[in-house]
Amino acid sequence: MSSEELSNEELVKKAEQPGKDAMRLHPFYKGKIEIMPKACIRSMDDFAIWYTPGVAKPCLDIRDNPEKVFEHTNKANFVAVISDGTRVLGLGDIGPEAGLPVMEGKALLFKYLGGVDAFPIMLNTKDPEEIIRTVRILEPTFGGVNLEDISQPKCFHVLDTLRKEAGIPVWHDDQQGTAAVTLAGLINALKIVGKDMSKVKVAMVGAGAANIRIAKMIIIAGVSAGNIIMCDSKGILHKGREEELKDKYKEKWEMAQETNAEGRTGGVPEAMDGADVLIALSKQGPDTIKKEWIKRMAKDAIVFVCANPVPEIWPWDAKEAGARIVATGRSDFPNQVNNSLGFPGIFRGTLDVMAKTITDEMCIAAAKELAKVAEDKGMHEDYLIPTMDEWEVYPREAASVGRMAIEQGVARIDMSWNDLFAKAERTIKKARDEFQFLQKNGFVELPDE
Repeated sequence: MSSEELSNEELVKKAEQPGKDAMRLHPFYKGKIEIMPKACIRSMDDFAIWYTPGVAKPCLDIRDNPEKVFEHTNKANFVAVISDGTRVLGLGDIGPEAGLPVMEGKALLFKYLGGVDAFPIMLNTKDPEEIIRTVRILEPTFGGVNLEDISQPKCFHVLDTLRKEAGIPVWHDDQQGTAAVTLAGLINALKIVGKDMSKVKVAMVGAGAANIRIAKMIIIAGVSAGNIIMCDSKGILHKGREEELKDKYKEKWEMAQETNAEGRTGGVPEAMDGADVLIALSKQGPDTIKKEWIKRMAKDAIVFVCANPVPEIWPWDAKEAGARIVATGRSDFPNQVNNSLGFPGIFRGTLDVMAKTITDEMCIAAAKELAKVAEDKGMHEDYLIPTMDEWEVYPREAASVGRMAIEQGVARIDMSWNDLFAKAERTIKKARDEFQFLQKNGFVELPDE
């Protein structure tokens, strides 16, 4: 039976199933990742090469030539997934231990989709300065850092500081990753409905890390800042809220000055009135966004409702209310707008050219490539961007990101697009083949159905 034939009650039941499966399978595996060697061990004699006394030679070579660390070690493929557990998915401040399953899952996706060796690191501190200090201390080991599920407003300070001060690429996936994938979906959605990015009106529900970075990125990509109406929990951001926002919420105050050219006030319904696009990353639904508010939007409305694990409104309800295109953050619904389509390929490209940072332009290059992959395959209203199982998207994304890093002068290595694509494809295919081998041969046990 197709999803179109299921009743709303059956669709809700289907949407609840992944959580039930997770409660059964997480205890079964007791974790999702482990460390395996990549060097040969032909006999115990090889440990004289990999450890003492042989290892002293590469150690001294790195001491005398620090950049050689990329040749003698796996630093160029190591990424730290760092979180304090203060804003985990849609669950809020659940603490570092409770956030560990998410970071393990992130590391699993990094490896399987991007061939990146990622390590979950949960921090027992909420102090932004301690988080910054920890990342700086860890720099010698890692080729990059993925900040994850850190609450605002400190997440902005942590990211901005580390992008300026760290010697390795640092990004916040909830900001840049979400923004890149959302932009990719928006590019193709606008093509389908035949609307100009520079002219559309965009309502944004939620003024957290994700939506603020999305706003900044879509502005760089061509959306008129004045045509964006953004809401937080207290209503539309506008210049009249200076006293409330200026000192405590710097980023919101910046948005209040840059967006909403007409000075609109009110709440979410007023923000959505006449909007061509809704981008919601706010409170879990399914009744955060109401059907009657969707009806207030412009013809051929585009609705992105990306709260996890339950979107602000069920997709079928949004469609019934008149939305033409609906996207969510879930893999079990059409049009998944999810970071997992971004960070593996973006980091793959970043690491392959040993980039010193991840710029907004690198993220936009990834977004455009994501959109182009779907367009090449025949995009339509239920297929805005590729799905996670179309693994060829990741090497294409990596190549475009790597080339942009080279063009911007932030890469240590210069390679052609084709060479970058081939390198990323080999790396990702190797990771996937290794996993399939382990599973096929019983080293990764399959659970009973």
